[in-house]
Amino acid sequence: MSGRFLVLEGIDSCGKTTQLRHLANWLPRSGLMPEGARLHLTREPGGTALGMALRKLVLHPPRDASPEPLAELLLYAADRAQHVAQLIRPALEQGHWVLSDRFSGSTLAYQGYGRELDLDLIEQLEQIATAGLVPDLTFWFELSVEESLLRRDARSNDRIEAEGVDFLTRVATGFAVLARERSWVPLQADQQVESVSSALESQLKHHFGPLQESMR
Repeated sequence: MSGRFLVLEGIDSCGKTTQLRHLANWLPRSGLMPEGARLHLTREPGGTALGMALRKLVLHPPRDASPEPLAELLLYAADRAQHVAQLIRPALEQGHWVLSDRFSGSTLAYQGYGRELDLDLIEQLEQIATAGLVPDLTFWFELSVEESLLRRDARSNDRIEAEGVDFLTRVATGFAVLARERSWVPLQADQQVESVSSALESQLKHHFGPLQESMR
């Protein structure tokens, strides 16, 4: 029996990391995971040792060494190919569950809509890097650009976060389009943390509860 692949997507400061920590505690005790299945927590970029090195190059490159947009896109594709082959697919084949902070949707949103690179090219690279692997369920943490900027006002930005309001607005638009096209589950991320956690739990029970499992 194969495992489940869950992804959290959204613009910067939408609360994905907080909710990933919540699900790390809740999911193994929820009764949704089969006996013996483990939950693997991961992220993109940086879900493998190679990915960590690529994450540093992309988000915090040495001075005067920032990758050009196309090079940046290819680095993300390399990270994803390694991530899928080394961590995600083997875990799923063993019946475990994988919960990832970002996946291929983020590349389309940030490099496609944000950087305005060719969407067809990005989707071709997605197919190559993932070898056709698609998440069982993707949650979109919907947050306004204004709220995102307010939330990260007190902390320093990485190279992507520092791109500015226009860039982030294009990214937010991209996420909205992708959520509709790919049937992601939308979550209102401007609520209290507990409310978002409760909505996540309800959606997971709806999609993977006993009734749904018996229908598969």
